[in-house]
Order: sequence, then C-alpha cells, then structure tokens
Amino acid sequence: AAAGKLLVVPLDGSHWLSMREVLDRLSQKGHEIVVIAPETTLHIKSSKNFVMKRYPVPFTQEEMELNF
Repeated sequence: AAAGKLLVVPLDGSHWLSMREVLDRLSQKGHEIVVIAPETTLHIKSSKNFVMKRYPVPFTQEEMELNF
C-alpha cells in the first residue's frame, strides 16, 4: 500500500488523546503527518511521529490552565 501525506488540525482534550494513537500507527506505516495546533494547549504535544506547526493565540498557557 502507498503512504500518503496528512494534514491534521486537532481539537484539544480527549479528541486529541484518541487521535494521537491513530497518528502514531499511520506514521509507523510510512505516512507523512503535519499537525497544526495552537501554541497553548492542554494535551497536544510534539512527537517524533509527526511534524508540529504552531500558531499564536491570545492567551498564555498559565491563563488556559487556570480556566480549564
């Protein structure tokens, strides 16, 4: 089977926790993955299995953690 290129724009929280397992498996099968996520998140972290691109948001990590 041929590998492809994937662009992922995830939601934070449990959606991401489930998605990360899928991305890890796809990466193992040879797919190239780019994840676009906000600079400030609760769960979205970098991985060796995909390229992470961040975009700015109008609040800090500390502000986010206080509110959630």
